[in-house]
Amino acid sequence: MTEARATEAAIRLADVHKQFGRRIVLSGVSLELAPGARLGLIGPAASGKSVICKLACGLEQADRGSVDVLGVRLGGKREAELGALRRRIGMLFQNYALFDFLSVERNVAFPLEQRGGMTAGDIASRVAERLRSVGLVGSEHKLTGELSGGMKKRVGIARATVADAEIVIYDEPTAGLDPVTTQKIYDLLAADQARTGATVLAVSSDVVALAKFVDEIAFLYQGRIIYRGPAATIADAPDPLVRQFVRGDLEGPLEDVQQEASA
Repeated sequence: MTEARATEAAIRLADVHKQFGRRIVLSGVSLELAPGARLGLIGPAASGKSVICKLACGLEQADRGSVDVLGVRLGGKREAELGALRRRIGMLFQNYALFDFLSVERNVAFPLEQRGGMTAGDIASRVAERLRSVGLVGSEHKLTGELSGGMKKRVGIARATVADAEIVIYDEPTAGLDPVTTQKIYDLLAADQARTGATVLAVSSDVVALAKFVDEIAFLYQGRIIYRGPAATIADAPDPLVRQFVRGDLEGPLEDVQQEASA
């Protein structure tokens, strides 16, 4: 039993389809992360990267296909069952998703309070350590409305990592941050993952910084994963479409580049 769990995928999407109204977002995505893997997800804007993140933590349901997380098949699960699973997942949302009626420290403490089993003093100590690690000492009692976008991002990172979750999903963890802070944040995330062994799925438009953090990068395009390979060599990927996207030298629509690549 223990050996079987050790080889079970932490996240597995199989032939997943998703659309909103008439807009088809995912059209057969298959993606698997082994326990302890660090995978980056890139692709054009509005290509469905955030949707994959929400599917992986049960905030969206697939129209077709299957989503398995930590051995749990998500389709058809009741909210109580999904809630228990989400307590094993840390999630940084692209739009922060902070509670505007709670202070910074209470936002970060929320996952620990939901999980239970810790004293108030232990929670306060852990929250203080996380806020110190993201450079927010002195902001503990502020409300989120008093924070800049970059500060909200750092509060979100502290909340996503405070509980040492088995899976951590980062949706644009460094968007809006300066290069120095970006590197510090990725150093923190890498140290956390090395310490906890968590499985990491990270979405970012900063491919250069992302590639230094993850082991592999997958490219989402037209509703499918069309490439997955080593992060260290993503700029030299064998797919011309991926290379040009990563290098940022596209002069026209991606469709045009794809036609040129297949010519």
